[in-house]
Amino acid sequence: MHCPAPRRTLPATLIWALAALPLPALAQSAPAPSTAAPAAEEHRIQIANRTGQDATTVQAVRSGRQDWGSNTLPRPMPTDKSFTLRTRAEAGCRFDIRMVVADGRQAVLRNRDICAEPRVEVTAGDLRAAASAPAPGAPNPRARASSGTGFVVATDRVLTNQHVVNGCERIFIRTADGRTLPAVPPARVDDKLDLALLAVPGDPGEVLPFRASPEVRRGEGVIAYGFPLPGLLSSDPKLTRGEVNGLNGLGNNPNHYQVSAEVQPGNSGGPLLDLHGNVVGVVVSKLHAQNIAKQTGDIPQNVNFAVKGNDAQAFLRRAGLQPRTAASSGAEQSAADVGDVANRGTVFIRCEKGA
Repeated sequence: MHCPAPRRTLPATLIWALAALPLPALAQSAPAPSTAAPAAEEHRIQIANRTGQDATTVQAVRSGRQDWGSNTLPRPMPTDKSFTLRTRAEAGCRFDIRMVVADGRQAVLRNRDICAEPRVEVTAGDLRAAASAPAPGAPNPRARASSGTGFVVATDRVLTNQHVVNGCERIFIRTADGRTLPAVPPARVDDKLDLALLAVPGDPGEVLPFRASPEVRRGEGVIAYGFPLPGLLSSDPKLTRGEVNGLNGLGNNPNHYQVSAEVQPGNSGGPLLDLHGNVVGVVVSKLHAQNIAKQTGDIPQNVNFAVKGNDAQAFLRRAGLQPRTAASSGAEQSAADVGDVANRGTVFIRCEKGA
C-alpha cells in the first residue's frame, strides 16, 4: 500500500526506450534493432565517443532527475563509436548525459535538447576529473535512492511519512525555491501513524497551518500536493483535487481519512489541504488495486488515504512542537490559490540507501 515503488535496472543493450515505469526508474528494454523508420511519437539521439579513450559508462536521464540511473553500456565503447538512444515523445526533449572513460574522468552534459540536436559528441575537452565522493551536504548521484514528499510544520522542521525515510543513510530535501538541504538525524518517528519529523536547518520553507475548526465532514473538497513519479513526470510539484469520501480508513482505521484526490508513488508524506489552504491530513497510501481485485474480482477505483490532521498534530506535540493552526471559515479559495499556499511549504524528499 505504500507509495514508493522499487527501482528497476537498465538491461544491457545498446538501444534504449525511456518509458512510463514505477518510481524511480525510467528505462526499460527496447525492441531488437530494426531497419524500419522510427514511429512518429519517438525521438532518437546518437551519443558519440570522441574522447580518444574507451567509454566505460554512459548514462542518460531526464534533466532534473536526482540520480544517474544505471549504466547503459554492456561493454566498453571504443573511441569514434556511437550508440543510439531512443526515447518516447512523452519523455520530453531535455536530457542530462554522463560519460565515464577508462582513466576515470567523466563528461557531464546538462539539459541537452535531443529533439533539436539529435547527435551528441562527447570530446576530450568535455572530460573532467570525477569526484571520488559527493561534496559534504550534497546528494550522491550514484546512490540507490527513493523519494517522497514532506511539508514544513515549524521552523526548520519537516513532516513526512515514516516509510519515506525508513532505512535511509542520508536524507535531502529540495525546497520550493530550488535549494537542496540535508536533514539532520535522527528523525522522530511514529510507526503506528507512519509519520516522521525531520530536522532540516536552513529555512526549508513556509510553515503550513493545520485546520483548527470546524471538524472535517464527508464530501468536503480537498487538495493533495506533492511530487508523484519523479523522473517520469516533470520535477515540479503536482496538485490533484478530490473529496473526503470517508472518516475512517482501511479496516475502520480511525487515524485515516479516505479521499478521492489521486495520489501516486512519490506523493507519500505530502499535505492534504482543505479549500481554505489549511492542512487536514498527511497523504500516506493508496489502495493496492491488483491485490483487492484478486480478493473481490473487481478493481477498486481511486481509493486513497491520509493520516488525519488531528493525529498528526498530536504527534508533533509529543515531539515538543506546537503546530500552527487556523480556522477554516469564510469563502473557499480556488484550487490554484490553495496550490500557491501549499507550494511555499511543500518539499521534495530524497532518501539515499547506499551507492
